[in-house]
Amino acid sequence: MLMVVSPAKNLDYETPAKTKQFTEADFLDQAEILMEDLRELAPHDLSELMGISDKLGTLNYDRNQSWGQPFTTDNAKQAVLAFNGDVYTGLDAPSFKADDFKFAQKHLRILSGLYGLLRPLDLMQPYRLEMGTKFANQRGKNLYEFWGEMITDALNTQLKKVKGDVVLNLASNEYFKSVKPKLLNATIMTPAFKDLKNGQYKMISFYAKKARGLMAAYVIKNRITDISDIKKFDSEGYGFNKELSTDKQWVFTRDHAE
Repeated sequence: MLMVVSPAKNLDYETPAKTKQFTEADFLDQAEILMEDLRELAPHDLSELMGISDKLGTLNYDRNQSWGQPFTTDNAKQAVLAFNGDVYTGLDAPSFKADDFKFAQKHLRILSGLYGLLRPLDLMQPYRLEMGTKFANQRGKNLYEFWGEMITDALNTQLKKVKGDVVLNLASNEYFKSVKPKLLNATIMTPAFKDLKNGQYKMISFYAKKARGLMAAYVIKNRITDISDIKKFDSEGYGFNKELSTDKQWVFTRDHAE
């Protein structure tokens, strides 16, 4: 089984990494192609393209200009420790022990607009390039066209390595659109996380994002390789809801946020 998650907009390069181990991302040569185009954009171009403030436009312009290989622990950080959004709050990678990182490295993948597909310990330099950005590039009008079937092919290769036939999709729709389901040699399971609000179970974005990270952490820390075992997921009050679930989508609910 492989898990896939989305990256995060917020990054943390100030906190020291909790592990000295690192690997090199598989698609750095592809990232370099994208970065060549990104470097041509002025701060105000980035702000307009990404719908961000002038301050963030300048920040990311500076990031793009300083981006370059080789990646080292002095100019880059392990991806799972660099991302700092809601999913990663739930994942809580800084709490991982050595064996947790080892399992995560084998079974967790992070989808990325710039880097394509990252393993947890792959070094990455700071960037901002969301997968849904309409960024015209050398291969098309957006990043989905740029990546084509490369991400799917990479997942198929890695599924073979772990002898798996299931992808646990904990990514957002924006990012999972970079995967071609019909070409993926696996069953895709996309769980839903819902909280009780006004007498009904509803998907609340903030909680759902964190829950995706919580489930990834649950799989990692319990060394789960059989998809059926995620029905036992019980982090922060969530539980499998048989009545709301179907064979194709498992729903996890909770009555009170913890």
